[in-house]
Amino acid sequence: MRQRPPAPQHGTRRSGIRRLGTLLSALALSLPFSLPLAQADDRAMRDALEAARSQQWERIDQRAIADHPLAGYVEYHRLRTRLPQAEPGQVLDFIERHADSPLGEWLRGQAIAQYGYAGRYGSLLAVADGEPAGTARQCYYYSALLGSDPQAAAEGGLSLWMVGRSQPDACNNLFRALRDRGVIGEQEIWERKMLAWQAGESGLVGYLGRQLGSRWEEARQAQERLSGDFAAVTRVPTCLGPECRASGPLFAAAMHGFTRADTEAALEAWRRIGEPLPIEREHRAEIERDLIFYSLVRDIRHNRGWVDQALASRSDADLLELRVRAALADRDWRGVLDWLARMEPDTRDDSRWHYWAGRAHERLGDDARAREAYALAAEGRNFFGFAAADRLGQPYALNLERNGFDDSYRQQVSRWPAVQRTEALLRINEPGLAASEWYAAVERAGEREARALADYAQRRGWHAKLVQTTITGRMWDALDWRFPEAYREHFLHWGRMTGVDPYLLMGIARRESAYNPEAVSPAGARGLMQVMPGTATQLARQLGISDPGAYGVLDPELNIRLGSTYIRDMLNRYSGNRLAAAAAYNAGPGRVDRWLADAPEEFDLFVESIPFRETRLYVQAVLSYRAIFESLANGGSSQGVSMLSPTEKTVRYDRSLLARN
Repeated sequence: MRQRPPAPQHGTRRSGIRRLGTLLSALALSLPFSLPLAQADDRAMRDALEAARSQQWERIDQRAIADHPLAGYVEYHRLRTRLPQAEPGQVLDFIERHADSPLGEWLRGQAIAQYGYAGRYGSLLAVADGEPAGTARQCYYYSALLGSDPQAAAEGGLSLWMVGRSQPDACNNLFRALRDRGVIGEQEIWERKMLAWQAGESGLVGYLGRQLGSRWEEARQAQERLSGDFAAVTRVPTCLGPECRASGPLFAAAMHGFTRADTEAALEAWRRIGEPLPIEREHRAEIERDLIFYSLVRDIRHNRGWVDQALASRSDADLLELRVRAALADRDWRGVLDWLARMEPDTRDDSRWHYWAGRAHERLGDDARAREAYALAAEGRNFFGFAAADRLGQPYALNLERNGFDDSYRQQVSRWPAVQRTEALLRINEPGLAASEWYAAVERAGEREARALADYAQRRGWHAKLVQTTITGRMWDALDWRFPEAYREHFLHWGRMTGVDPYLLMGIARRESAYNPEAVSPAGARGLMQVMPGTATQLARQLGISDPGAYGVLDPELNIRLGSTYIRDMLNRYSGNRLAAAAAYNAGPGRVDRWLADAPEEFDLFVESIPFRETRLYVQAVLSYRAIFESLANGGSSQGVSMLSPTEKTVRYDRSLLARN
């Protein structure tokens, strides 16, 4: 067993050690890169944090960690374990002293949960700072407000009630109280029952149904009938429940299921029953929105006339986007312009829509207006902005922002408490806590301070933190930070070895993982280039190397090698076309083969026709990112940089792209 070094026994010895520590710290701060030297008490801090997590307080050498920048983490665990007995004053004192760290808000959340569970509502309200995050804590919070602010408690409680899934046990007392007060009555029970039915939560549907009285029996029977046959929506009574108040929620839920199951039949049914139906406007709008959405997504031409008529009185951005895309698929260029004109100005003022306006004007023979629209589109730093610039024959608008700080200010940044805590957490192997500290600091920082933190992350080589820092700090024009030279040598090397454009590899990695080498997706894709373990096994066999396994694939260089090999195979499959290969990297080659079979032939129309929004955005991001990486390698100039090759701009996007073996 590892033994902890004995604590100093004499004051003079302790003073000498502290003076030595001061000298070492001063030396660290005098170095060109102001990193603190590893603290002598890091080991004690690591042991103390481990002991605090398991509540083994006797193992903690408090003197050894008293001056450590992470001492608050041990105090956090100590105070948390004293909840709910700890008084709110102690909690508030801790929150105030650690306001520059995530610790304060973490303890606030713990206190709300523990006070709520114990029914100490006065203490809960003393430490709360408005509605907390998390359903259970929200239920405790509104339970606490029942006495002091019943209106707020009723509004918050109803919002938590009106969901189609079971809520945590923490909500039981709140819901019970609101039922006793008449805030939640049979109407609210019925509405939640319909939400649960729509969500497929059969257990909750039955539970709620048992709480309804005889006045709702006919509505219950109608719902049971529709559960087995949505088409019966035209044959059930239209006025259900007291004063027909069951009708709106019932028909909204039934039509949602019917529309998803058979959109064309659902519209026919709605045209028969919709107009005289005694339901609220919100339910009618919900039903018609579903019908428009699924009719467009599924390209049901029989429904198009009704869709266009219904859309004329709506301004839903996502529905209008679908209608513009349908017009593009039909090469209805006049329709493209007409539907774009119906968009709200803020929505329409986007490179994507300016670009398609330019394409429509061009195809309709109005070159002057086409160039005006392309010029507006080309102001954007994205796929359609770059495509518009290509059509105008001008460089890309990078809007590159340069940032720099002098050594004196950088020395100050290295001494900021949040920076010191982040460094200390990394030294004791707590990367998750270090990331929480860092991003909390960026969120609190002003504009200059946030940029100083990004500068620090860049100099430390924290590539993933750097990218996330620019996102949290909204540093959209700081391209050197948003697209860092991370793992550059590996990308260049494996680009040469596989014959793949290294900037394409960088663009894929930037989109896939934001340069986090340990990223794991919900589907199990891993590492910088998000390689699936099964794919890694196949690629390793193809390369004649050992199977890396689920953890070996996280190695950055190996991950880049495997990802480079896979994208090379996709490029070979699609005659070197990077648009099609990028789509296949995201969605799989089988799907891309099918999309090419029905493709609209031109590159921009092919991208816009990709049915999966994720893949559509992915392809745009990867190709625009590769252009940015190349521009940065070119000193920050896009002169001579082209997002697509001449062939990629002019080739037919159809099955002819598939290479013949």
